[in-house]
Amino acid sequence: MPVHTSVSSQDSPGKGAGLGLALASALAFGGSGVAAKPLIEAGLDPLHVVWLRVVGAALVMLPLAVRHRALPRRRPALLAGFGLLAVAGVQACYFAALSRIPVGVALLIEYLAPALVLGWVRFVQRRPVTRAAALGVVLAAGGLACVVEVWSGLSFDALGLVLALGAACCQVGYFVLADQGGDAGETAPDPLGVIAYGLLVGAAVLTLVARPWTMDWSVLGGSTDLNGTAVPAAALLAWIVLVATVIAYITGVLSVRRLSPQVAGVVACLEAVIATVLAWVLLGEHLSVPQVAGGAVVLVGAFIAQSAGPGKGTLEPVAAGGAERELSARGTAA
Repeated sequence: MPVHTSVSSQDSPGKGAGLGLALASALAFGGSGVAAKPLIEAGLDPLHVVWLRVVGAALVMLPLAVRHRALPRRRPALLAGFGLLAVAGVQACYFAALSRIPVGVALLIEYLAPALVLGWVRFVQRRPVTRAAALGVVLAAGGLACVVEVWSGLSFDALGLVLALGAACCQVGYFVLADQGGDAGETAPDPLGVIAYGLLVGAAVLTLVARPWTMDWSVLGGSTDLNGTAVPAAALLAWIVLVATVIAYITGVLSVRRLSPQVAGVVACLEAVIATVLAWVLLGEHLSVPQVAGGAVVLVGAFIAQSAGPGKGTLEPVAAGGAERELSARGTAA
């Protein structure tokens, strides 16, 4: 299957819409941690929160899976890859890394994904990468180092670093696979169908990893503490499922199809900034001067990157054959 350049990524109105969707996705994803932390502090295991998040979203999207029931026969590799990498892989690797290395280190390594995306575009797809996109990645990575204060409690647990890098690679898979079908061809898979089946696959995988039968279900019937305010646990879970997962994935996938994957990847770095600001406002976790400065640098990097197209030059289709190649078709892209 040939690799096409997304026409809309070079169209100004389409690009503006794509940027808006990318920002909405970053905002939705960024709010997940603030809602999940009170649930974890109330007694739920982090992996159980992830399982509830994915399974709940899969149930919400189930009608769309039924509507697109022909999709598994047409694009089984795409759906399996999206579920394993973009849904289950990112979550499982990230939370496993957190058990071995500091949160800031794990988050920074995970958000090396935009740089890895550029590597995929340049060396695997053999497409040019603009200097603006590359500069945006460098600035975003440097800004993220300040946002997460990577120097605080830095440790070098080898397995933890590998797991965090695994989360970054899985996030690359999210952007790559989300870019599938951005052309106007009749065979382009419907993004909502891809998300629905990806969530179903991710839910099945996470069920084996999280073992939800060991979860303390009584926590969901009580209240949690959100910076001194009692909030029903069920309300926080609803936010995580509907906003931080369903809306986040939908807007994220649609944004990748309107922007080039490398640009969408850099804009996604804003998730860490948003998460930090929301934690400051809602959880009372105050920002330091380096964090504020780092957030500003991330914003600058995202702005520079989003002004870049997929690059001029060799934009001829790159031949790809077989189900495996279909997974990497088009640009590059929870």
